[in-house]
Amino acid sequence: MSIPQSGGGAIERPEQMMEYLASGCKPKEDWRIGTEHEKFGYCKDTLRPLPYEGERSILAVLQGLRDTYNWAPIEESGKLIGLEKAGANVSLEPGGQLELSGATLETIHETCDEVNVHLKEVKSIADGLNVGFIGLGAAPSWKYEDMPMMPKGRYKLMTDYMDRVGTMGKSMMYRTSCVQVNLDFSSEADMIQKMRVALALQPVAVALFANSPFFEGKPNGHKSWRSRVWRSLDDHRTGLLPFVFEDDFGFEAWVNYALDVPMYFVYRNGKYINALGQSFRDFLKGELPALPGETPTLSDWADHLTTIFPEARLKQFIEMRGADGGPWRRLCALPAFWVGICYDQSSLDAAWDLAKGWDSETREAWRVAASIDGLDAVVNGQNMMDIANEVVAISQAGLKARARSGAQGLLVDESHFLNALKDSLDMRKTPADELLDLYHGEWGQDINRIFDNFSY
Repeated sequence: MSIPQSGGGAIERPEQMMEYLASGCKPKEDWRIGTEHEKFGYCKDTLRPLPYEGERSILAVLQGLRDTYNWAPIEESGKLIGLEKAGANVSLEPGGQLELSGATLETIHETCDEVNVHLKEVKSIADGLNVGFIGLGAAPSWKYEDMPMMPKGRYKLMTDYMDRVGTMGKSMMYRTSCVQVNLDFSSEADMIQKMRVALALQPVAVALFANSPFFEGKPNGHKSWRSRVWRSLDDHRTGLLPFVFEDDFGFEAWVNYALDVPMYFVYRNGKYINALGQSFRDFLKGELPALPGETPTLSDWADHLTTIFPEARLKQFIEMRGADGGPWRRLCALPAFWVGICYDQSSLDAAWDLAKGWDSETREAWRVAASIDGLDAVVNGQNMMDIANEVVAISQAGLKARARSGAQGLLVDESHFLNALKDSLDMRKTPADELLDLYHGEWGQDINRIFDNFSY
């Protein structure tokens, strides 16, 4: 989850909130790719999650990365909670999931290099501590009470609030992991088309990257339990957002939506102030109970936008949020998948042509079916396998049209990063299917075998 936002003075005009979003518009030559991925840490001998502090801990990993690889520390209330270097940062999810928020890069080649360097650095520190990291959409065996809480003020507030607004918020916070990509737009019209494509086709990403068939030590009946968890988190701030497909959607509509999402906090002087359930509209009028008489800054607005969790999220860029965490090949495949669709106009148009006839009920049906059945999902007589094949082909065409070659002038475009997805389609199996085959086969239903076989 996000670190506190910075920059921006007082909000003196409502239009500033729209202008903040619109300031993300960039010419195509300036479009970049920002990839984020999370992973679970554990002690190799006990297979228990890493605590924050101790000889073998998240803190020890952060300190090792800081001291060995020259990352700069990020602290909150005197606690080391993250690292930053060269436009990237390493941060902590609530249950200690270690996240790399990558730098904004030009190509998938650079993205994959960044992923490989990061995983190599983390493994070098982890091996010395006898700890490991694994990429899955959900913790396979740990229960809520097993999970540590990282020392970030927003997590304490969110934990206390989750049971008031849903049934699975704490499961999301402490026991799920994702991979996502952040992409740019050139104009309001471009943003609108990309947001609609992103939301409509997010279930395809859920299916292709489904990698969480286990929870609390046994199969859970879903290929992506992580996606299932998100459906019972908080209806005010999650979902596929039908209003995005209405004729009047644009920056103003997103602002109005965000203003009606209940607040979590206000960040002041290094502290998170409890504003749970309060209204940003009241904040604009100086009537926020948490800070009577005070009005928000653009930094407060930016912070508030980080507390909204739909399947695709608009900030000064668009976040694609539907995919489970997974093995390293898929950490490169996810940005490739969306870049191929969104950064070539012909591919973006083809993707919209595929999905534009779906109504909100159909989109939601795909969301549910993808989480349960993955590539075997069927809605209204359509097969996810057929749709996924078509969407991956659209993405491949877009990557080939981009024709971005690798380092040292290698004449290889970015489309080969889709090979992991094409393998799944050829085998008709998601990563979750492969895990279930092993669990019911050679693992003899021993869930602990997953750590030996699928850690980085």
